[in-house]
Amino acid sequence: MNMQMKPGLWQQQTMKLTMTQELTQAITLLQYSAQELVEFLESKAVENPFIQLEAPDLKALYKKDRQTGVKSQTDDKNWIEHIPDSSYTITDHWNTQFQLMTLTKSQRRILDFLLHNMDGNGYMKIESSEASILLGEEEREVIYILNLIKRMEPSGIGARDLQECLLLQLERSLDAPFLAEKIVRDHFTEFANKTWKPLAKKLGVELNEIQQAADFIQTLNPKPGACFHHDASPYVRPDVTVTLSGDTIEVHLLDEDLPKVIFQRDYYEELAAHSDTDVKRFIREKEKDYQWLLKSLEQRQQTIQRVGLKIVQKQRDFFFSGPGCLQPLTMKEVADELSIHESTVSRTVRGKYMQTPFGTYELKFFFPSGLAAAQSDGEGTSSNQVKVRIETLVAAEDKKKPLSDQEICTILKEEGLTVSRRTVAKYREQLNIPSSSKRKRYD
Repeated sequence: MNMQMKPGLWQQQTMKLTMTQELTQAITLLQYSAQELVEFLESKAVENPFIQLEAPDLKALYKKDRQTGVKSQTDDKNWIEHIPDSSYTITDHWNTQFQLMTLTKSQRRILDFLLHNMDGNGYMKIESSEASILLGEEEREVIYILNLIKRMEPSGIGARDLQECLLLQLERSLDAPFLAEKIVRDHFTEFANKTWKPLAKKLGVELNEIQQAADFIQTLNPKPGACFHHDASPYVRPDVTVTLSGDTIEVHLLDEDLPKVIFQRDYYEELAAHSDTDVKRFIREKEKDYQWLLKSLEQRQQTIQRVGLKIVQKQRDFFFSGPGCLQPLTMKEVADELSIHESTVSRTVRGKYMQTPFGTYELKFFFPSGLAAAQSDGEGTSSNQVKVRIETLVAAEDKKKPLSDQEICTILKEEGLTVSRRTVAKYREQLNIPSSSKRKRYD
């Protein structure tokens, strides 16, 4: 085979997408949540001397866009009243109680150490023997202080596990049934596993007596220290709001809570009059940066609005009838109908929320997984529909004869929701609903 290699010039046309800095910024802004966007704008205002942020007016936490027709609560409640006070901790509460006691310096040291080894629920996370070694104190002194803690309020604190926590509360309760205390102290595992029939035989009591004891135990607090443990309140700011007006669904973009980006024209013109070449180049770059930022923000809002409108269109039944009517929907389906890339939809729904007549939901909520349904029309059934129906069936069941997973499966099939028993069990567990044997009552 004879091949001749000759040098030459060739022309070839290719198409490729170049990720410019401006395009990268637009993509980044699209996936930002409202809080992340505010933080980004603040950083931009620091690096660009011509950008100024005008903060929105302080509003009540629940104030909505006037167009939604929802009454503002600005005049009724001050927003700051909704913020919890986390300054008073459980350690402060206990120290207040111990101020009335006369403790030696050594005992106070042990007390402080033990209090700092308790979790937010009030459970002791260190053994007395280990505390004794770490402190270099006698273990009996540690046990003495630990017992003092267990006698403090709220009842149940200082316990090492749930069993001891409940027992501490039962021992101090004036109306606790004797059987309840005996069950928690000596038969806690059998009680928790709800093997009540052999337990009733062992104790020589009727099943309804164990049920009465169980009802009282249910009134106890498994996390006695949690009332003093405050996390930062996760306030969610909706990006889109949906309201109903008769048979019409109204969709509005909520962007008035975002800071307004303003270009400081006077300062720009002052520097533009400067003759220095580097200064002129600098201010041109910063003005271009501002223009790209405005364009990116506008694109972001338009995309959120388009995706929000499409979600409302595809999930129309949800907005009239609630979560039980949520239909299967994929991001690809929305992307195809809007003629955009699926990744764009994914970025758009990330960290964004929609306020609806049934509560505020993350936009991802409206893309539930689909289940193959044995229906003649071939339509799918969303997992959310099945979960809502399972909750309804369990809530209405006869607690003396609770529905088994197979019975729930059969009922769902009769209603046109074809799922396997295994799927029912999985969804029930995700809903934190106990099995039928643990839901059974004996009174």
